[in-house]
Amino acid sequence: MQRDGQRWADNARIAVLVTVMFETWSEGKAPSYSPMTTSLREGTVDRLGISWAEYGGRTGIWRIMKTLDEFGVRATVCLSGRSAELFPEAVRELHKRGHELAAHSYTQDQLLPYLPPEQEREVIRKCCKIIEGTIGLRPAGWFSPVAAPTEHTAEFLAEEGFLWHGDYNDTDLPYTIKTAKGTIVAIPHSDFTDNKVLRASPRDFYQVYKDTFDYLYRTETMGMINLTVHAHFGGRPLMSAMLTEVLQYMKGFPSVWFARHDEIARWILREET
Repeated sequence: MQRDGQRWADNARIAVLVTVMFETWSEGKAPSYSPMTTSLREGTVDRLGISWAEYGGRTGIWRIMKTLDEFGVRATVCLSGRSAELFPEAVRELHKRGHELAAHSYTQDQLLPYLPPEQEREVIRKCCKIIEGTIGLRPAGWFSPVAAPTEHTAEFLAEEGFLWHGDYNDTDLPYTIKTAKGTIVAIPHSDFTDNKVLRASPRDFYQVYKDTFDYLYRTETMGMINLTVHAHFGGRPLMSAMLTEVLQYMKGFPSVWFARHDEIARWILREET
Protein backbone atom coordinates (compact mmCIF):
# COMPACT_ATOMS: atom_id res chain seq x y z
CA MET A 1 0.00 0.00 0.00
CA GLN A 2 1.40 3.38 -1.02
CA ARG A 3 0.23 6.80 0.14
CA ASP A 4 2.02 9.09 -2.31
CA GLY A 5 1.99 12.71 -1.26
CA GLN A 6 0.56 11.96 2.19
CA ARG A 7 2.28 12.62 5.50
CA TRP A 8 1.98 11.13 8.98
CA ALA A 9 0.67 12.95 12.05
CA ASP A 10 2.14 16.42 12.57
CA ASN A 11 3.37 16.36 8.95
CA ALA A 12 6.06 13.76 9.70
CA ARG A 13 7.60 12.14 6.61
CA ILE A 14 8.71 8.92 8.31
CA ALA A 15 7.41 6.89 11.26
CA VAL A 16 9.83 4.82 13.33
CA LEU A 17 8.25 2.05 15.39
CA VAL A 18 10.64 0.69 17.99
CA THR A 19 9.55 -2.87 18.75
CA VAL A 20 10.97 -4.90 21.63
CA MET A 21 10.35 -8.64 21.80
CA PHE A 22 10.25 -9.69 25.47
CA GLU A 23 10.00 -13.46 25.11
CA THR A 24 10.08 -16.64 27.17
CA TRP A 25 9.83 -20.31 26.36
CA SER A 26 8.16 -23.23 28.14
CA GLU A 27 9.84 -24.72 31.21
CA GLY A 28 12.96 -26.61 30.11
CA LYS A 29 12.77 -25.27 26.54
CA ALA A 30 15.26 -23.02 24.76
CA PRO A 31 15.05 -20.94 21.58
CA SER A 32 15.65 -22.80 18.34
CA TYR A 33 18.42 -20.32 17.56
CA SER A 34 21.42 -19.01 19.53
CA PRO A 35 24.96 -17.72 19.00
CA MET A 36 26.25 -21.28 19.48
CA THR A 37 27.35 -22.97 16.27
CA THR A 38 26.86 -26.52 17.56
CA SER A 39 23.35 -27.76 18.32
CA LEU A 40 22.73 -30.41 20.96
CA ARG A 41 21.12 -33.69 20.00
CA GLU A 42 17.32 -33.64 19.86
CA GLY A 43 15.77 -34.35 23.26
CA THR A 44 18.75 -32.97 25.21
CA VAL A 45 18.03 -30.11 27.60
CA ASP A 46 19.93 -27.07 26.32
CA ARG A 47 20.83 -25.38 29.60
CA LEU A 48 22.99 -22.73 27.96
CA GLY A 49 20.16 -21.89 25.54
CA ILE A 50 17.74 -21.56 28.46
CA SER A 51 20.19 -19.30 30.27
CA TRP A 52 20.74 -17.22 27.12
CA ALA A 53 16.99 -16.66 26.74
CA GLU A 54 16.51 -15.73 30.41
CA TYR A 55 18.91 -12.82 29.97
CA GLY A 56 16.01 -10.84 28.46
CA GLY A 57 13.99 -10.64 31.65
CA ARG A 58 16.88 -10.57 34.10
CA THR A 59 19.09 -7.99 32.39
CA GLY A 60 18.35 -7.09 28.78
CA ILE A 61 14.96 -5.44 29.18
CA TRP A 62 16.35 -3.09 31.83
CA ARG A 63 19.19 -1.94 29.56
CA ILE A 64 16.74 -1.38 26.71
CA MET A 65 14.51 0.69 29.00
CA LYS A 66 17.51 2.82 29.91
CA THR A 67 18.42 3.32 26.25
CA LEU A 68 14.88 4.28 25.26
CA ASP A 69 14.67 6.73 28.17
CA GLU A 70 17.90 8.34 26.98
CA PHE A 71 16.27 9.27 23.67
CA GLY A 72 12.74 9.86 24.93
CA VAL A 73 11.36 7.02 22.79
CA ARG A 74 8.28 5.03 23.78
CA ALA A 75 8.31 1.53 22.30
CA THR A 76 5.86 -1.29 21.75
CA VAL A 77 6.94 -4.31 23.78
CA CYS A 78 5.60 -7.63 22.48
CA LEU A 79 5.28 -9.67 25.63
CA SER A 80 4.98 -13.40 26.17
CA GLY A 81 2.35 -14.07 28.82
CA ARG A 82 4.92 -16.15 30.71
CA SER A 83 7.31 -13.17 30.70
CA ALA A 84 4.74 -11.23 32.70
CA GLU A 85 4.45 -14.12 35.15
CA LEU A 86 8.21 -14.51 35.59
CA PHE A 87 9.24 -10.84 35.47
CA PRO A 88 6.24 -8.76 36.65
CA GLU A 89 8.43 -6.00 38.08
CA ALA A 90 10.00 -5.34 34.67
CA VAL A 91 6.60 -5.42 32.96
CA ARG A 92 5.10 -2.93 35.40
CA GLU A 93 8.12 -0.67 34.98
CA LEU A 94 7.73 -0.75 31.18
CA HIS A 95 4.11 0.34 31.59
CA LYS A 96 5.07 3.03 34.08
CA ARG A 97 7.58 4.49 31.61
CA GLY A 98 4.98 4.78 28.87
CA HIS A 99 5.71 1.79 26.67
CA GLU A 100 2.91 -0.17 25.04
CA LEU A 101 2.57 -3.79 26.21
CA ALA A 102 1.29 -6.01 23.39
CA ALA A 103 0.43 -9.72 23.61
CA HIS A 104 2.90 -12.18 22.08
CA SER A 105 1.23 -15.52 22.90
CA TYR A 106 1.99 -17.34 26.15
CA THR A 107 5.36 -18.85 25.18
CA GLN A 108 7.45 -18.72 22.02
CA ASP A 109 7.25 -22.46 21.43
CA GLN A 110 3.43 -22.39 21.43
CA LEU A 111 2.88 -21.71 17.72
CA LEU A 112 -0.66 -20.88 16.64
CA PRO A 113 -0.76 -22.96 13.40
CA TYR A 114 -0.24 -26.08 15.53
CA LEU A 115 -3.30 -25.37 17.68
CA PRO A 116 -6.98 -26.13 16.99
CA PRO A 117 -9.10 -22.94 16.69
CA GLU A 118 -10.64 -23.12 20.16
CA GLN A 119 -7.24 -23.54 21.79
CA GLU A 120 -5.89 -20.60 19.78
CA ARG A 121 -8.77 -18.45 21.04
CA GLU A 122 -8.07 -19.55 24.61
CA VAL A 123 -4.36 -18.67 24.28
CA ILE A 124 -5.30 -15.16 23.11
CA ARG A 125 -7.68 -14.74 26.05
CA LYS A 126 -5.14 -16.14 28.50
CA CYS A 127 -2.50 -13.63 27.39
CA CYS A 128 -4.96 -10.75 27.71
CA LYS A 129 -5.86 -11.82 31.23
CA ILE A 130 -2.22 -12.14 32.35
CA ILE A 131 -1.17 -8.76 30.95
CA GLU A 132 -4.25 -6.99 32.30
CA GLY A 133 -3.66 -8.60 35.68
CA THR A 134 -0.08 -7.31 35.71
CA ILE A 135 -0.52 -3.71 34.55
CA GLY A 136 -4.27 -3.14 34.92
CA LEU A 137 -4.76 -2.58 31.19
CA ARG A 138 -5.77 -4.91 28.37
CA PRO A 139 -3.32 -5.13 25.47
CA ALA A 140 -4.36 -3.34 22.27
CA GLY A 141 -2.12 -5.36 19.95
CA TRP A 142 -1.02 -8.88 19.13
CA PHE A 143 2.06 -10.35 17.48
CA SER A 144 2.23 -14.14 17.03
CA PRO A 145 5.35 -16.21 17.80
CA VAL A 146 7.54 -16.34 14.66
CA ALA A 147 4.92 -14.06 13.02
CA ALA A 148 2.81 -17.14 12.25
CA PRO A 149 -0.96 -16.54 12.49
CA THR A 150 -3.77 -18.79 11.30
CA GLU A 151 -6.80 -18.10 9.11
CA HIS A 152 -8.72 -17.41 12.34
CA THR A 153 -6.29 -15.11 14.18
CA ALA A 154 -7.41 -11.71 12.88
CA GLU A 155 -11.07 -12.51 13.54
CA PHE A 156 -10.35 -13.84 17.03
CA LEU A 157 -8.39 -10.67 17.83
CA ALA A 158 -11.14 -8.39 16.54
CA GLU A 159 -13.64 -10.35 18.61
CA GLU A 160 -11.54 -9.71 21.73
CA GLY A 161 -11.33 -5.99 21.01
CA PHE A 162 -7.74 -5.80 19.78
CA LEU A 163 -6.76 -2.69 17.85
CA TRP A 164 -3.85 -4.02 15.78
CA HIS A 165 -2.28 -7.25 14.53
CA GLY A 166 1.42 -7.41 13.64
CA ASP A 167 1.76 -10.60 11.55
CA TYR A 168 1.98 -8.96 8.12
CA ASN A 169 4.67 -8.48 5.47
CA ASP A 170 2.61 -7.80 2.33
CA THR A 171 3.08 -4.03 2.26
CA ASP A 172 5.22 -1.26 3.74
CA LEU A 173 2.48 0.64 5.56
CA PRO A 174 -0.36 -0.30 7.91
CA TYR A 175 -3.88 -0.84 6.61
CA THR A 176 -7.27 -1.93 7.94
CA ILE A 177 -8.64 -5.46 7.73
CA LYS A 178 -12.37 -6.09 8.01
CA THR A 179 -13.32 -9.37 9.69
CA ALA A 180 -16.68 -10.88 10.58
CA LYS A 181 -16.06 -9.66 14.15
CA GLY A 182 -14.85 -6.14 13.39
CA THR A 183 -12.01 -4.09 11.92
CA ILE A 184 -8.37 -4.45 12.95
CA VAL A 185 -5.21 -2.68 11.75
CA ALA A 186 -2.51 -4.78 10.07
CA ILE A 187 0.99 -3.53 10.91
CA PRO A 188 3.95 -4.84 8.88
CA HIS A 189 6.72 -6.56 10.79
CA SER A 190 10.45 -5.86 10.40
CA ASP A 191 12.51 -7.32 7.55
CA PHE A 192 15.69 -7.26 9.65
CA THR A 193 15.57 -7.88 13.39
CA ASP A 194 18.60 -8.02 15.66
CA ASN A 195 18.87 -11.82 15.56
CA LYS A 196 19.81 -11.59 11.88
CA VAL A 197 23.32 -10.73 13.07
CA LEU A 198 23.69 -13.51 15.66
CA ARG A 199 26.75 -14.89 13.85
CA ALA A 200 27.72 -11.72 12.02
CA SER A 201 28.80 -8.22 13.00
CA PRO A 202 26.42 -6.19 15.19
CA ARG A 203 27.50 -3.24 13.03
CA ASP A 204 25.37 -4.72 10.23
CA PHE A 205 22.26 -3.97 12.29
CA TYR A 206 23.15 -0.28 12.47
CA GLN A 207 24.08 -0.08 8.81
CA VAL A 208 20.88 -1.74 7.56
CA TYR A 209 18.63 0.57 9.54
CA LYS A 210 20.65 3.69 8.71
CA ASP A 211 20.60 2.89 5.00
CA THR A 212 16.87 2.12 5.05
CA PHE A 213 16.13 5.32 6.96
CA ASP A 214 18.21 7.40 4.53
CA TYR A 215 16.49 5.85 1.51
CA LEU A 216 12.96 6.37 2.80
CA TYR A 217 13.65 9.87 4.10
CA ARG A 218 15.08 10.89 0.74
CA THR A 219 12.60 9.23 -1.62
CA GLU A 220 9.18 9.00 0.09
CA THR A 221 6.83 11.41 1.78
CA MET A 222 5.38 8.75 4.10
CA GLY A 223 7.76 5.96 5.06
CA MET A 224 7.77 3.59 8.00
CA ILE A 225 10.47 1.57 9.75
CA ASN A 226 9.78 -1.17 12.27
CA LEU A 227 13.03 -1.17 14.29
CA THR A 228 12.99 -4.48 16.15
CA VAL A 229 15.17 -5.97 18.89
CA HIS A 230 14.78 -8.90 21.28
CA ALA A 231 15.34 -8.33 25.00
CA HIS A 232 17.51 -11.45 25.29
CA PHE A 233 19.82 -10.36 22.45
CA GLY A 234 19.22 -6.68 21.73
CA GLY A 235 19.59 -5.94 25.43
CA ARG A 236 23.18 -7.20 25.46
CA PRO A 237 25.94 -4.58 25.31
CA LEU A 238 27.11 -5.56 21.80
CA MET A 239 23.60 -4.90 20.41
CA SER A 240 22.50 -2.10 22.73
CA ALA A 241 25.50 -0.14 21.47
CA MET A 242 24.08 -0.40 17.95
CA LEU A 243 20.55 0.45 19.07
CA THR A 244 21.93 3.55 20.75
CA GLU A 245 23.76 4.61 17.60
CA VAL A 246 20.81 4.13 15.27
CA LEU A 247 18.40 5.99 17.57
CA GLN A 248 20.90 8.81 17.93
CA TYR A 249 21.19 9.00 14.14
CA MET A 250 17.44 9.02 13.48
CA LYS A 251 16.83 11.55 16.25
CA GLY A 252 19.07 13.97 14.33
CA PHE A 253 16.44 14.50 11.62
CA PRO A 254 13.27 16.63 11.66
CA SER A 255 9.83 15.30 10.72
CA VAL A 256 10.35 11.86 12.28
CA TRP A 257 7.52 10.34 14.31
CA PHE A 258 8.66 7.81 16.93
CA ALA A 259 5.35 6.06 17.44
CA ARG A 260 4.00 3.12 19.39
CA HIS A 261 2.00 0.57 17.41
CA ASP A 262 -1.25 1.57 19.07
CA GLU A 263 -0.66 5.23 18.12
CA ILE A 264 -0.07 4.22 14.50
CA ALA A 265 -3.17 2.02 14.51
CA ARG A 266 -5.42 4.77 15.86
CA TRP A 267 -4.10 7.20 13.26
CA ILE A 268 -4.80 4.70 10.45
CA LEU A 269 -8.34 4.13 11.74
CA ARG A 270 -9.00 7.86 11.78
CA GLU A 271 -7.69 8.23 8.24
CA GLU A 272 -9.54 5.24 6.75
CA THR A 273 -12.92 5.59 8.45
